Amino acid sequence: MLKALTHSIALAVLMAVACIADAQPQEAKALLEQIRTTLASHAGTFAVAYKDTQTGDQILLNEREVFHAASTMKTPVMIEVFRQAATGTFRLTDSVLIKNEFSSIVDGSPYRLNASDDSEPELYNKIGQRLPLYDVMYQMIIASSNLATNLIIDRVDARNVTHTMRSLGAMDIEVRRGVEDSKAFAKGLNNTVTAFDLMILYDQMARGKIVDAEACGKMMVILRDQKFNEIIPAKLPAGVVVAHKTGSIRGVQHDSGIIILPDGRRYSLVLLSKNLRDEPAAIEAMADVSKLIYDYATRPR
Repeated sequence: MLKALTHSIALAVLMAVACIADAQPQEAKALLEQIRTTLASHAGTFAVAYKDTQTGDQILLNEREVFHAASTMKTPVMIEVFRQAATGTFRLTDSVLIKNEFSSIVDGSPYRLNASDDSEPELYNKIGQRLPLYDVMYQMIIASSNLATNLIIDRVDARNVTHTMRSLGAMDIEVRRGVEDSKAFAKGLNNTVTAFDLMILYDQMARGKIVDAEACGKMMVILRDQKFNEIIPAKLPAGVVVAHKTGSIRGVQHDSGIIILPDGRRYSLVLLSKNLRDEPAAIEAMADVSKLIYDYATRPR
């Protein structure tokens, strides 16, 4: 009798677990369909990658599609700065000469950036001065300074950035060059990313696994100060912290980062797009997708 009762209880537990496991994929499938519907009415190609840091739950759409990185490549560059600082190559307090002349990766010919095309023009007023490496990197992330980016890439070398991405499991991110290298652009030598690879980076950062936990914490502090908040954070409730990096060029709008909930839980989210015809409408739709994923991540369990 006792044996039969034990068997019945065990069977009931297994059935309950099976029902829960079945419900979770159904919820994920429903969310993915909502995401598809939200994006379908907008001309362009979109990619979505979501991962819950605690449970490993994922929602993926076109996650391996390759996109022009735009400014999302600045997070990999920041990661390389912290990696090299940890190995003693330099210190974050070391100074950087502010200059505006860089070499094309095509033939080594010089080129310059235009302050009027940069989202952070103030750094151009510092040309000829020296600033701390950390301060230059900070402007690269929070204001997406192109001049700061090129200065940092000159220091760390784009090839090292890509090598570090491979060591972290991001197999498709390519950081080939600095910004506004028109000769390289003409030859298709661009920086590229996938939603899946960026998700890998942010998930590891959220778990303190890039360089070390202290470095991850410092990188997230910088990312939290992001000035451009039209996509992932736009429709999230107050009290939700987003540590993220955006990117945009003509027809391209990206956002990627870590969402920190008031109870401390975290998830990574990457939203990429290209070939957009109506960028403001696409930005609105991507913000809607961010809210859908937030609602899914915070649903009663």
